[in-house]
Amino acid sequence: MAIFKQEMSNSKQNETIIGSSVKVEGTFVGEGNVIIEGQLQGNLKTKHNINVGPSAKLKANIEGQDVYIAGTLHGNVKALGKLQMTSTAKIVGNVEAAALNVETGAILNGKCNMLAETTLPEKPEKK
Repeated sequence: MAIFKQEMSNSKQNETIIGSSVKVEGTFVGEGNVIIEGQLQGNLKTKHNINVGPSAKLKANIEGQDVYIAGTLHGNVKALGKLQMTSTAKIVGNVEAAALNVETGAILNGKCNMLAETTLPEKPEKK
């Protein structure tokens, strides 16, 4: 898990960081990575990755490529790539993901749906 979080924090594509003292409401649509340490109420959709820190509290539906959750989320999650839940993660809502990794201690109260291979990005052929 630390590797994924480290990749997110070092990425040059981090466009939005919601700090631990920030509370935001609304619908957000973006292209880059989003890191949430504070509070979010509404909807969030990005073409890249979402990182929900351990102190974050979300009442939102979120969608991204790879989604890393260590905090609390009341809402639905759609991860077009992988969804990673740490031992401190709590999701009350439904999840859709191409790949799912759940650490011991994480809580998931909702339905889990694995995305079909036809929805995944195509991998280049090996020559």
